[in-house]
Amino acid sequence: MTKTVLITGATSGFGKAMAIKFAAANYNCIITGRRADKLQQVANELIDSFGTKVLPLVFDVQDKEAVFNAIESLPTEWKAIDVLINNAGLALGRDSFEDADLSDWETMIDTNLKGLIYVSKAVVPLMIPRKQGLIINLGSTAAKDTYPAGNAYCATKAAVDMFGKSMRVDLLPHKIRVTTIHPGSADTDFSNIRFKGDEQKAAAVYAGYTPLHAEDVADIAFYCASLPLHVCINDLVVTCSAQANATTFFKE
Repeated sequence: MTKTVLITGATSGFGKAMAIKFAAANYNCIITGRRADKLQQVANELIDSFGTKVLPLVFDVQDKEAVFNAIESLPTEWKAIDVLINNAGLALGRDSFEDADLSDWETMIDTNLKGLIYVSKAVVPLMIPRKQGLIINLGSTAAKDTYPAGNAYCATKAAVDMFGKSMRVDLLPHKIRVTTIHPGSADTDFSNIRFKGDEQKAAAVYAGYTPLHAEDVADIAFYCASLPLHVCINDLVVTCSAQANATTFFKE
């Protein structure tokens, strides 16, 4: 039987790479994003390349009403969601506490944490009656070790880490597995967004070493989803070989 995956933030980066990986494995794909044109491009690419069924849902995970409306309005044939990947997230700014922009902090909290909560709360009721399901949350090495000027970003990812642990405990009786993947430095548009389009600063983040690629994290997510139902990877930290933790790198 064909399985269904729902991936938030699927227009680029990890989310798009995951959509490609799961579509290639013949999953039906529900993909979400804020940008309708970008989302439709990804949907078309998946359909043209793999012939899979794709349902694009345009909403911002920060918008609680939009999240619940979209999930509650799913056609019946799309409600049997096997895998939920809470990927949507971002970092904004890299300023010390006293200089940081409060609105950046609020956006990160609303997206990285509250958005994950909204989507999970909307999808889990569809999994409970089936007594199965896998939720994959995208955390960060920033959840494990803070770093200078990481402040609110580190805090949101630490909250994702703890929330995932709590979900795992509460959903155990319903046989819903919860995995949190914590990637380290990865060459996506993450740094370009964090530095608000400053490409020079963004490029400097990855100078002198080979970071993770989006496809690496997509492969890991797919592996977690491919395990037998009696197996759950609870917590997984993954970095490139030049990175030891959130703060330690070896650069040539």
